[in-house]
Amino acid sequence: MTDTRHTLRPLVCDPATPGALPLAGGPLCFAHVETADGVVAASALDAAGRAALSAPRPALCGLDLRRPRVMGILNVTPDSFSDGGQNYGTARALARAQEMVSAGVDMIDIGGESTRPGSVTVPDAEEIARVVPAIEAIRAAGITMPISVDTRKPAVFRAAHAAGADLWNDVTALTWAPGSLETAAALDAPVCLMHFRGTPETMTGLTDYDDVLGEVVDWLGTRAEACRAAGIRRENILLDPGIGFAKTAAQNLTLIRGLAAFHALGYPLLLGVSRKRFIGSIGRAERAEERFPGSIAAGLAGLGQGAQILRVHDVEATIQALRLWRASTLGETE
Repeated sequence: MTDTRHTLRPLVCDPATPGALPLAGGPLCFAHVETADGVVAASALDAAGRAALSAPRPALCGLDLRRPRVMGILNVTPDSFSDGGQNYGTARALARAQEMVSAGVDMIDIGGESTRPGSVTVPDAEEIARVVPAIEAIRAAGITMPISVDTRKPAVFRAAHAAGADLWNDVTALTWAPGSLETAAALDAPVCLMHFRGTPETMTGLTDYDDVLGEVVDWLGTRAEACRAAGIRRENILLDPGIGFAKTAAQNLTLIRGLAAFHALGYPLLLGVSRKRFIGSIGRAERAEERFPGSIAAGLAGLGQGAQILRVHDVEATIQALRLWRASTLGETE
């Protein structure tokens, strides 16, 4: 049975609090932990529990995760829910990548297939034809920062990796296609495992959880174990709770509020809330491109729970907000 320790939710506190430990080796601290039986001091946990919650996470794609990072979204699709068509085509994709680099982004996430609710599967060859030229153009332009590829398909990631991509960002946590685990292990590539139920066509009807936080933590813990068993190294695993995928607005908020519980699994966390539908419903912004203030608010809430990476559309605004968050919350101005 998987021991995910999902009932351990560290409570972020002032670093000066007696007994405070670093949260996932980052700038935040915790001295108490919420368990199924109530709140206990961090010192009361066993050594394994304390280590899982407090140990530094290894660098990912060369990025030091002791400070928050920004992953910029670059959709080279005609139909993504928020920015479909804006960066479709190699020239547009390269121009947007250069803008993000100038703004100070840490990683670029390229997607060639929309997974919005109701979207349909794109053939492998067509997805490769969208993604690979963009990667090749970015690398030819001298951009060396890590590139992530948002795909469910091992054939697409193999082609992208050969073109210069680094990380496989799979919304199905390597469950969509046979050979996914084996491909990631053979390439020794970092992977982002996201929680997902069903398919883009069916996920909106699959929101029946008894305990959404506990169930998502357990599921991701099981997927991480499957990756380890397949030969994927621990330091190559990144987790994503899958905000907006087979979750209601209330469930999304529960996951954001409880995000620190995912640290008990011992892996770094990516949070993708950018322009999601629940932000529009709560913030009363019908159009996706109007949701960036709410996206920043939700992202900063995740940073306050120890998320290491924010995946965003509005790179420039997010980086500005992150600088202010670090200065006001952590006293860091660099």
